[in-house]
Amino acid sequence: MTKTTQRLKRLTAIAAALPEAVVEPYHDHFVFKVRKKSFAYFLNNHHGDGVVGLCCKSTFDRQQELVFRDPVAYLVPAYLGPSGWVTLRMDLKRADWDAATELLFAAYRLQAPKSLAAQVT
Repeated sequence: MTKTTQRLKRLTAIAAALPEAVVEPYHDHFVFKVRKKSFAYFLNNHHGDGVVGLCCKSTFDRQQELVFRDPVAYLVPAYLGPSGWVTLRMDLKRADWDAATELLFAAYRLQAPKSLAAQVT
């Protein structure tokens, strides 16, 4: 099993803790959804950029804060970046699983219906 596959598997396990979250293949990557609303993507060399990353729904302010704080680990994704989405690089020497979990949970809370989002702390 490749390192990329292992990381996708671990992210999928984290998402499994979120009510009604599903992970589905989507073109050449994977999408994390709650009730048909996307809250994250696992990207592997998307559009040939060479990055393996977790792209999550966020706020523009949070995106800017994360990218400013650590421009190596975080980046503004093409297309979704202007809407506040942020990508955490998962292809660095050591993946930051705490940050990945925090991003997934925060993205879920932004997209999930209020009754489901309230269940996630």
